[in-house]
Amino acid sequence: MPYVLIAKDKPGALETRKQNREAHLAYVAETGVVTLGGPFLDDEGAMCGSLMVLDLPDRAAVEAWAEGDPYAKAGLFASVEISDWKKVIG
Repeated sequence: MPYVLIAKDKPGALETRKQNREAHLAYVAETGVVTLGGPFLDDEGAMCGSLMVLDLPDRAAVEAWAEGDPYAKAGLFASVEISDWKKVIG
């Protein structure tokens, strides 16, 4: 089932994001459950959060995946929201 994960970075955490980006992208590739994803951008075009669509069987699996993300382990996020999602277009 698809789930959407929306994570907002802590203020002033761009360097934390940059320092952990390679590990985050490797985790995404290694786990193979992200079907769509990318960063949110602030008014200056700097990364400031993430949106990901994950194909996992249940919310517990999504929460476990999110906890294993190097970004989360580095303390990047101020908030993380997980929601069931139904694809209709695209």
